[in-house]
Amino acid sequence: MRSTTTLLVAGLAVAAGTLVPVQGSRPRRAQAPVVLISIDGLRPDYVLEADKYSLRIPNLRRFVQEGVYATAVRGVLPTVTYPSHTTLITGASPARHGIIANTTFDPLQKNDGGWYWYARDIRVPTLWDVAKQAGLVVASIHWPVSVGADVQYNIPQIWRRGTPDDRKLLAALSSPDLLPRLEQELGPYADGIDESIEGDENRARFAARLFEIVQPDLMTAYFTALDHEQHATGPHTPTAHATLERIDALLGRLMRVVDSASQRRARFVIVSDHGHLSTDRELAPLTEFRRRGWLKYATDTSTAPTEWRATLWSSTGSGAVVLKDSGDAKLRAEVGQYLRELAADTAHGIDGILPPDSASRIGGFPGAAWVVSMRNPYRLSTRSTGAVLAPARSSGTHGFSPDLPGIDAAFFALGPAIPKAQPLGRIDMRAIAPTIARMLGVALAAAEVKPLTW
Repeated sequence: MRSTTTLLVAGLAVAAGTLVPVQGSRPRRAQAPVVLISIDGLRPDYVLEADKYSLRIPNLRRFVQEGVYATAVRGVLPTVTYPSHTTLITGASPARHGIIANTTFDPLQKNDGGWYWYARDIRVPTLWDVAKQAGLVVASIHWPVSVGADVQYNIPQIWRRGTPDDRKLLAALSSPDLLPRLEQELGPYADGIDESIEGDENRARFAARLFEIVQPDLMTAYFTALDHEQHATGPHTPTAHATLERIDALLGRLMRVVDSASQRRARFVIVSDHGHLSTDRELAPLTEFRRRGWLKYATDTSTAPTEWRATLWSSTGSGAVVLKDSGDAKLRAEVGQYLRELAADTAHGIDGILPPDSASRIGGFPGAAWVVSMRNPYRLSTRSTGAVLAPARSSGTHGFSPDLPGIDAAFFALGPAIPKAQPLGRIDMRAIAPTIARMLGVALAAAEVKPLTW
């Protein structure tokens, strides 16, 4: 265990086993701290049309009444959590920042469903990087793709099996001593795989206490329960609304703590990564890939292939068709013909099949031979047996083209020097990170579009 002197240098002191604020010297401050909060799966209409849905969300409503907000945020391809969250802190598209999907490309299923957890996979500077390089203090709670990030006070998002060993893994991958010392005061931290509203409420307590202690210039925090509930029951269901109301309550508690600790200097930015759509049918092209021998399996009942020539890297609402040998003209022709036949039958629910140049222009799935985009209420499945098209349990999902209605993300900002009740229209998700950088007084050279103006 490190000495108290070392902890003081790190910005934390220990008194009677409890973390307490340090009043000594610290790096330079931003003009005012920024707290970036992501509510996974928050559609703009939940807030902008809250009266229509009789939603009791006073804290989110306050952002519309007292701050600036987008009527919609055009996301990235695919509209899933990890690529989107990386765009939110880099201002770059997935093809450039390197987080292409939620899960890594794994055609033989050897990575046990591994996700893009590790910040070293991000190929461009993040808000965390440029803030710290400018001498600012950075903290983060549960942000996607944050394992190993250069963040002074970091509790990343990662899980494996949801067993007690996961907690040991998370403690080992968080900033040294941070998680166990906070747990001495606050009790056990939520498991990484826990996406319930209780998990969100737990992490909000840790975020609030961490802000009190270290008073960071930039804090990023991520809450998952709304997306989790919408996956189970769909958007705008009674349980989804109830979950959002509890998120609003924890948001209010967190904001009050931050306001008190910062003498009301803090600025709050609320974002989401994507919207949500209801689906009840699934298209499983891998069943035909298997039948034609483009995927080979050890037995008829095997679910993981032993060899592959063509496969689908799915993000549910869209997916990349990848060829092992991109120069195999015969295979390319065969797979392309099959995809065209699928798309020609409107019953299969394909919105479009993008060639590589079209996909690259919107920054998604580099290296794909084609990108298949579905329309509501269809989704892609990765099963390789059964019918190509089948009914599916009604539920919510995302990953679709960023231009599909209902899949837009959200943006709200509130605090000192931010105008009141000002709509910004539909904005580009890539504009959010450079806007936050400007609020912090730093530059984010990787951003592909200009900051928002108000």
